[in-house]
Amino acid sequence: MKMNENPIMSTFSINQTEKPTNQDLAVIFHPSSVVARYEYVVTKDGTAGTSIPVTGNVDVPIYLLESGEYQITVRTYDQTGAHLEEKNSGTYVIDKEKPRINVGERSLTMELGSTLKPMEGIVVTDNHDGDLLDKVTTNYDSLDFTTLGLKTLTYTVTDEAGNTATESITINVIESTSNQLQLTQISIITILFIIIIIILRYRHMLALEKRISKYALEPLVDTSKSVFDKILDFYYRIILKISHVLEKSVFLKKYAKKYDKYAGTVNKRYKKGMHFIASKLIIAVFFLIIAIFAKTLQYEVLTFYEALIPFIIGFVMPDILFVYQYKRYRSRIENDLLQAIIIMNNAFKSGRSITQAIHLVTEELKGPIGEEFKKMELELSFGLSIDVVFRRFSNRVDLEEVSYLTASLSILNKTGGNIIKVFSSIENSLFNKKKLKLEMMSLTGSSRIIMYALIIVPLLFVAFVSIINPTYFLPLFTSPLGILLIVIMLVLYVAYIYIVRKIMKVRM
Repeated sequence: MKMNENPIMSTFSINQTEKPTNQDLAVIFHPSSVVARYEYVVTKDGTAGTSIPVTGNVDVPIYLLESGEYQITVRTYDQTGAHLEEKNSGTYVIDKEKPRINVGERSLTMELGSTLKPMEGIVVTDNHDGDLLDKVTTNYDSLDFTTLGLKTLTYTVTDEAGNTATESITINVIESTSNQLQLTQISIITILFIIIIIILRYRHMLALEKRISKYALEPLVDTSKSVFDKILDFYYRIILKISHVLEKSVFLKKYAKKYDKYAGTVNKRYKKGMHFIASKLIIAVFFLIIAIFAKTLQYEVLTFYEALIPFIIGFVMPDILFVYQYKRYRSRIENDLLQAIIIMNNAFKSGRSITQAIHLVTEELKGPIGEEFKKMELELSFGLSIDVVFRRFSNRVDLEEVSYLTASLSILNKTGGNIIKVFSSIENSLFNKKKLKLEMMSLTGSSRIIMYALIIVPLLFVAFVSIINPTYFLPLFTSPLGILLIVIMLVLYVAYIYIVRKIMKVRM
């Protein structure tokens, strides 16, 4: 509210009631001849302001410049200061805020020949008039959706005060994907039909073989392979070919080095890390094919981002299996190492050499530890020294106990000493460590169960709520804020798992 300003505007009597307007208002009180002075009190949105005194019998305007609902009260006084009367004006509504148009997605894609409902999902609100959806106008009828390209659909609305708001969305008209969808469906049906024919022919061959087998002579050595083995051989041949191509990339060669430790342990047919990279790519492509097939059943075409997610999941998921199998392999070696030490110590007590003790371990123990000792026996037969053989064994398994054993044998081989006493000491040390580890696992068992429960409960909660109400979490995936919240939750969840596992982990 300002006085003694003279903007270009309409002038209203104090007794008028003004409809909503987006213009500034000047309200003038015309005092009678007996009035010596008077004062204004302006009430805005139910809150009265301070009084504005006016001396003399003059017309002084009050300017209303901001948005709001106003009412003016005037108190008049005569020359003696006696109160004459109090007058109230009408209600003046100034609305300078534009309506708000929420169009949702500002970029849409539609196929050529399809129809669009321009008012679907549109929300229009105004601070004074409320819902103005019925007053929205568009240029939908003037747009040509029979041609390809970008179209701009504009929404316009004007409230009662004359404020106009405009919002636009971009519509990209593309070629119809129905032909691509039909081609994909036909390809999938054809592949399934071929697979069914192959299975039926294979069953027919098995039935024929069963009928004539009683008239045939069995070979002394059966070198035939099952269908599953043939499929595996074909799969490994593909991996070898893909690996040969991938080795041309310097980046992939460096990336494959971290998988070299899995060669010969996680999968005995994989001889180097690049084979694991090739298998990860094949699995990623398989996940992508499944996603395409699922989208095809829904009569939709897979977008780039929808294809990227299953490909990344398929590429990363084998790492979980590799890590689990490698840890299991190391755990079995760690558990069987004590038995191998006991067998070697007993062999030394009976007067046998290190080579004979290693050979005895290969005959008594099976599994990963037996295979590792067979490698050591083979390396000794090739002329490698005891130090080198055990050092290579230590590098392969990367266990603290094996490093301790390798260092002890290296010192004994160079300086001499009582090997029986040394191995007895190693045996007692490993036995006590294993006993302590089992006791520690027993004491921390309840804590580990609680940890696993706390890790699984959030996932079970999300699954349970999704089953009851499939659309409950949908807003998280359909808005930028929701996606940001999902990322934050995942980061916190992963950090929680990492911290809890670090706290629960006890080094022996």
